[in-house]
Amino acid sequence: MELRFRTHVMHILLIMLLWLQLQVESQSVLNVSEIRSARALDPILQDYAYRALNVSPKTGVSFDGSVPKNLTGIQVSALRLRSGSLFTRGVPMYKEFKIPKGVIEEPYVERLVFVYQNLGNWSTKFYTLPGYMYLAPVLGLLAYDAADLTAKSLTELDIEASVEPILIDFERVRPVPDGLTARCVWIDLNGEVNFTNVVSGNRCLAYKHGHFSIVVKSTTPEIWKLGHKSGGIDSSVWVIVGCIVGACLLLVLLALLIVCVRGYKRRKKMNKMERAAEGGEPLRMTMIGSIKAPAAMVTRTQPTLETEYAP
Repeated sequence: MELRFRTHVMHILLIMLLWLQLQVESQSVLNVSEIRSARALDPILQDYAYRALNVSPKTGVSFDGSVPKNLTGIQVSALRLRSGSLFTRGVPMYKEFKIPKGVIEEPYVERLVFVYQNLGNWSTKFYTLPGYMYLAPVLGLLAYDAADLTAKSLTELDIEASVEPILIDFERVRPVPDGLTARCVWIDLNGEVNFTNVVSGNRCLAYKHGHFSIVVKSTTPEIWKLGHKSGGIDSSVWVIVGCIVGACLLLVLLALLIVCVRGYKRRKKMNKMERAAEGGEPLRMTMIGSIKAPAAMVTRTQPTLETEYAP
């Protein structure tokens, strides 16, 4: 029984340790200051998008990924497709992107993954456009080889719409200030900035992959904000606090388990002593004054007076 109890205790400890490890991993953070450029951000987002695919890698279904807490505001998604299906059917709607028929990739791969990015409140940090104000967040559409869904830092595939352009329908667009004209902006993977006209209000057209948004000229650039707060406690601090609290809870649970084990052993020892006492010869109790004490039934040797041996 004691062995079984110890086994249960070890199982509980293992479960708690695994839980704490998962909490730490889920709250993992990146050192954002080490991401020097937008191009350095792309492989990081590719990695987190591919992690979403690893859960259930279904072809033709988009899966939203999760980024570290200190990159809150950025959204990533992954969509795996067959190259042949992409060329003959396209994708009716993938987030804000409508991908038409006739899209080809270079070099050719059997399957590819479209990684979607929505940089949200991080748009101006990674894509600064002096003299322009963002009316919509920067959206990214990049393509990668899908041969290995665990691969990191993959090189992007060159994609091109050969028949019709890719349509980008921006959902959240700020009103255009009076006297200004909204423009579509396309930033290619080399960092070159290209401007085109807005189509039908909030839509832009593109023939290649890259990052896209809607901007207006402004002498005082404003930051695109989506609930981003400054001056507060960094999320990494909360992660550290959460880990410390989790470790303290684990120590408390360990202490309680130790107390329970010791109490169990003490009770087991007492039960053993009681069973041993019950199995022995019972003693007759007698009253000596006001105290009850055991009394012997028979004495082994009868007392003999010395006078009995006198001649």
